[in-house]
Amino acid sequence: MIAFTIALGASLATAMLNVMLDVGDKVNQELKTYGANINVLPKGASLLDDLYGAADGDTGESNQFLQESELGNIKTIFWAFNIVDFTPYLDVRASLGPGEDDVKLVGTWFSHHLDLPTGESLDTGMQGMKNWWDVAGSWSDDEDASSAMVGSLVAERNGIKAGDTIDVRSGGIEKSLVVKGVFSAGGDEDGQIYVPLQIAQELSNRVGLVSRVEVSALTTPDNELSRRAAQNPNSLSVKEWETWYCTAYVSAICYQIDEVLTDSVAKPIRQVAESEGAILEKTQFLMLLITILSLIGSALGISNLVTAGVMERSREIGLLKAVGAQGSSISGLVLTEILFTAVIGGIAGYFVGIGFAQIIGHSVFGAAINIKPMVIPIVAVLVFIVTLAGSIPAIRLLQSLRPAEVLHGR
Repeated sequence: MIAFTIALGASLATAMLNVMLDVGDKVNQELKTYGANINVLPKGASLLDDLYGAADGDTGESNQFLQESELGNIKTIFWAFNIVDFTPYLDVRASLGPGEDDVKLVGTWFSHHLDLPTGESLDTGMQGMKNWWDVAGSWSDDEDASSAMVGSLVAERNGIKAGDTIDVRSGGIEKSLVVKGVFSAGGDEDGQIYVPLQIAQELSNRVGLVSRVEVSALTTPDNELSRRAAQNPNSLSVKEWETWYCTAYVSAICYQIDEVLTDSVAKPIRQVAESEGAILEKTQFLMLLITILSLIGSALGISNLVTAGVMERSREIGLLKAVGAQGSSISGLVLTEILFTAVIGGIAGYFVGIGFAQIIGHSVFGAAINIKPMVIPIVAVLVFIVTLAGSIPAIRLLQSLRPAEVLHGR
C-alpha cells in the first residue's frame, strides 16, 4: 500500500511537471490558430493610430506603406522560428456598381509561397491565420488573379453567393472577379471583400506596397523587464537589454521586426498578447497546484500507513528495545524499509506518469508531450521529501514506545 501510494503521487507529479514544462509552446500554438498577436504598420500610420485610434484616413485607405519585397525579412530575425505565420494587407475603397455604396476591398496573401533571403522557403498567408472562419465555398487562390472572398454582410446586402461574378471599380479601373467563397468571421471583416494582393495593388496603382502586416508569433508572457523595455529599450542596462533581446517577449519580437522592415512600427495586439500570458500562467499554476495537492495527499497516506505498521509491530519494536537496541537504530531500520519501498513506488510512478502525460497531451493539445529529463531528479527529490514527511509521525510514535508497557500488552 505504501508503494502504491507513492507510485500514485509520483505519477501525478511526473505527468503534471512534464506537461507544465512543455505546456507553454502547446498553449501558444493552440492560441496562434485564433489569429495574430502583432500588427506592423508604417511609421506615419502608426502615429495616427496612436493619436486618433485609427490608421486610415477618411477614405479608408492608408497613405503610408510598407514594401512587399521586405516581408521575407520577418523570418530572418533572432526569433525567426517563433514566427508562426504572417500576412500583408492592402486596403482599397471600391464599388460594386453605379450608385452602390463603397466597400472596403482588402488585398492579401491567402496561401503564399515565399522564398526567404536566407535561401529557405515557406508557405504563409491568411488561410492559416483565419482558419476558424466559416466559409461557404472555398478559399481564394493567390495564383488566381480573378478570385475573391466576400464577407457575409456584403454578400447579404448585394445578393452575392459563391460562384457568382462581381465587378469591382476603383480609381477608374474595373475588375471582374469570381466569388470563390462567402465567409463569416464575426467581426468587421464580414463587411469587406478579400482578394489576392496583386489585384488590390493594380486597382490602387500601388504595385509592391502593402498597408500593414499581421504576424502570429510564439511569445513568452510579459514580466517587469519586458514592460520596461516596451516603454523604452534604451532605459535598460547592457545585461538587461541582452536578456530582453534574447527572450521571446512580444516587445522583443516587435523590436526585431522594426529592425528588418524599413520605416515600420510593430505593435503587439495587447488583448491577444496579454490573454495568452494570463492563460498560460493560470494553466501552469493549476498544474503546479495539482502536483502539490497530490504530494500532500501521498504524504498523509504514507503517514497513516506507516503509523499503522509501527503499531502492528509494537511488540517486535519493544523486544528490540528490551534487548538493547537504540531508538535511532530502530528508526533507521524502519526508514530504510520505507525508503526502499518508496524507490520501487517512485520508479513505477514515474513511468506511469509519462503515460499520463501523453494521454493529456493527445487529448488536450492533439500532440505528444516532450519528456523533460530534468523531471527525473525533481520527482526523486519530491518522493524522498514526501516519504520522510509522511514517516515523521510514525517515527515519533516509535521513539515513544516503552518496552515494559508494550510487552505487557499496554
